[in-house]
Amino acid sequence: MKSKPDKTKFIQDLKNILEEKYVLTSEASKYGHRKGYRYGMGEAFAVIKPGDLLEFWKVLELCVESGYIVIMQAANTGLTGGSTPEGTDYDRPIVIINTMRINDIHLIDKGKQIIGLPGSTLFELENILAPIEREPHSVIGSTSIGASIIGGICNNSGGSLIQRGPAYTELALYAQVNENDELVLINDLGIELGDTPEDILSNLQTKNYSSDQIQFPKKLASDNAYEERLRAIDEDTPARFNADGRRLYGVSGSAGKVAVFAVRLDTYPAAKKNKVFYIGTNKPDVLWKMRRDILSKFKNIPTTGDYLHRACYDATKKYSKDNFIVIDQLGTSFIPTLFALKRKVDLIAGRFKFMPDKFSDRLMQFLSKFWPNHLPPRMENFRDLYEHHWIIETSDEAIDESRVYFKDFFNTHEGDFFECTDREGEKAVLHRFVAGSAIGRYHAIHQKKVGPMMSIDVAFPRNEKDWFENLPPEIEDQLEIKLHYGHLFCHVFHQNYIVKKGVDAKALKNKLLKTFDERGAEYPAEHNVGHEYSAKPVLKNFYKKLDSTNVFNTGIGKTSKLKYWK
Repeated sequence: MKSKPDKTKFIQDLKNILEEKYVLTSEASKYGHRKGYRYGMGEAFAVIKPGDLLEFWKVLELCVESGYIVIMQAANTGLTGGSTPEGTDYDRPIVIINTMRINDIHLIDKGKQIIGLPGSTLFELENILAPIEREPHSVIGSTSIGASIIGGICNNSGGSLIQRGPAYTELALYAQVNENDELVLINDLGIELGDTPEDILSNLQTKNYSSDQIQFPKKLASDNAYEERLRAIDEDTPARFNADGRRLYGVSGSAGKVAVFAVRLDTYPAAKKNKVFYIGTNKPDVLWKMRRDILSKFKNIPTTGDYLHRACYDATKKYSKDNFIVIDQLGTSFIPTLFALKRKVDLIAGRFKFMPDKFSDRLMQFLSKFWPNHLPPRMENFRDLYEHHWIIETSDEAIDESRVYFKDFFNTHEGDFFECTDREGEKAVLHRFVAGSAIGRYHAIHQKKVGPMMSIDVAFPRNEKDWFENLPPEIEDQLEIKLHYGHLFCHVFHQNYIVKKGVDAKALKNKLLKTFDERGAEYPAEHNVGHEYSAKPVLKNFYKKLDSTNVFNTGIGKTSKLKYWK
């Protein structure tokens, strides 16, 4: 163990590396970085914002030399607190390195692949690829809230785009601390950039490499076997989940246990035309049969298939209305600005005792009441008729194949569908997307009357017939509200609960998780463990292999917060 760090000298050394305004030490300046997007809060000695890869490396060297814990952070949009500290029981001071200033994206191989630097976002990538008619591995959800490319890779996030699968690559440039407490740079990017860390990072930052230096090793830059895995509908294991050992490699699934400088990823041809179909039924078995038919019989499977229960439909309509309106009217590019503004408002309001908690949420909820109904009439009609809603996006050849199937299917089965106009399709997809914020807003507004909030993302086996939750009375009776939505094709569901006041939420959650265990489910499915879940053995072993001295993102997955994993 190193001697106690000299914090004054450490701060001065940091200021010798980068401008003083990018070394944050005041509580006000650190607040938004040490508090999770939806979960988690902890102490941090400093927040550092390097401006290029070389500054990033020098800051890392200083942190490791000084014996600090390092938490890597980009957009801080994770839902389980995975890029912030949690609590105060660490054995060393914590430094958060926020990489959002290093946001370059390089196109290689005529745009068939990209190199994403630490702060680059999916939204930026989508805009860069659009002129060459290509798309990234994710174009919904995390794209809209400004999530980083590397954050998705580190968490094996996503997979709602069923032809592309979760974020994954075996080609990356990253730093780790070895068993001798030495910081080392690993170049698995497949590009010849030099021999020393300084040369490698400088050449990458300035794009000082030619096409001749780009290699094409037999390593994956995407999960290219996901569609085949998804179509195996009779398998008794889930299609995707965070502790899936087949997709833990280097930075992929690393959950911040290494410091990532760049990742290399595949891109995809953009669809020439798209169509959204809206499906409603009162019988979960109807959707079960449709899912099996589509995955086993279709030549061209849809793009996505997102499920929404009626209760979630209603809560989203009321409590996520402002988010819907902002995105619909101002575009997704405004979302990061909106969330930054919300944090500032809450920080200012928190200084006044007479101001209520979650002031920004309360204010936005109040203002949303003055906006007229934002949902299309045909969606509202289906809400009244049907309990279960399925929004299926299709493209190109899959459009006609889907249309013919739906018409034939509902001639003999309960339920119905309609083919969305372009505007209806946009609103249907957006309504489903903003569903994720409804539970948090409900809790913020009603927190004095209800107990804690619990959010679980769970992956059920691919052959699971009883996918819709039916809880025993001893659990159901303790819940104030439950909101269900998810990705029906891959059987990954987001199950959000608020318990009744006075209920032991931790004990109840353990009972819920036990019901999932009994059904062969895996959790978490796409948001990773953060500080909310306990990492399973396969993840713990992976983390220890990457970070043998426990320097990076210490305590992730409820693991040890102590040096050398004590």
